[in-house]
Amino acid sequence: MDLESRRKIKKRCALKKDIIKEFLAEFLGIFVLILFGCGSVAQTVLSKGALGEPLTIHIGFTLGVMMAAYVAGGVSGAHVNPAVSLAMVVLGKLPIKKFPVYVAAQFLGAFVGSCAVYGLYYDALMEHTGGVLQVTGVNATANIWASYPAKHLSILGGFVDQATTINNSPHHWLVIGTAALILCILAIIDGKNIGAPKGMEPLCIGLIIMAIGVSMGHNCGYPINPARDLGPRLFTAVAGWGMEVFSAGGCWWWVPVAGPMVGGVLGAVMYFLFIELHHAEPEKQGENNIKDKYEMVTMS
Repeated sequence: MDLESRRKIKKRCALKKDIIKEFLAEFLGIFVLILFGCGSVAQTVLSKGALGEPLTIHIGFTLGVMMAAYVAGGVSGAHVNPAVSLAMVVLGKLPIKKFPVYVAAQFLGAFVGSCAVYGLYYDALMEHTGGVLQVTGVNATANIWASYPAKHLSILGGFVDQATTINNSPHHWLVIGTAALILCILAIIDGKNIGAPKGMEPLCIGLIIMAIGVSMGHNCGYPINPARDLGPRLFTAVAGWGMEVFSAGGCWWWVPVAGPMVGGVLGAVMYFLFIELHHAEPEKQGENNIKDKYEMVTMS
């Protein structure tokens, strides 16, 4: 295609409104995340471990998040997670009027991504299950798309109580896990901190997912993204697994939705109060010689 043809197509088809561009970027970003992330789970489960293990799932989600950030980062910031979007609203980095648009794109992209994984592995799924789609049990496959708690976990009391009590509650874990995610993302993109080299931010953010997966994944996986969990769960409900996907685990489904939203705000507030609030003003930063201090540390 010659340059003139490209210009004509761009003039005719290119979108003018930023919010529509951002919607499409968030949609495509989380689509990629689900394709690689849930795809890695599907390969592991449906091959009965022959072509995958927990580490390959961690790698799949790590690379999925990284690629999603490269796909959407320059357009929308690649939130691909309602908890991230809410944190950015709280910090004033995202206009609140854009929040519902971002969230809608994220949930829709996750749902469509789930359809893609289902289509990709349909034959293997039917062979593995014999056409009987189970939510729980030894032959369960709903967990390819959404999280379910381990047997040693229980949902005790209300969300607020569990989020503020030191115990083995899944609520508590999800708040901590998502807070860690947001806190580290803010550190990576903070130009007044060490930050990450330009273009390397997606890699660093992907490594956060790896760190969370290998350190906090035992209880229920690491459902730290409401769209990534609820969108695929809705897909499984309509694709043959039925409404048990919402009742299983003591109606677990709402925990990966509400918990990360609370954790996202907590992580954002923590980073702001502990780090961002205390940055030197631009005219004073040179006096503190922050860059020279960093170079001295790395060279020692």
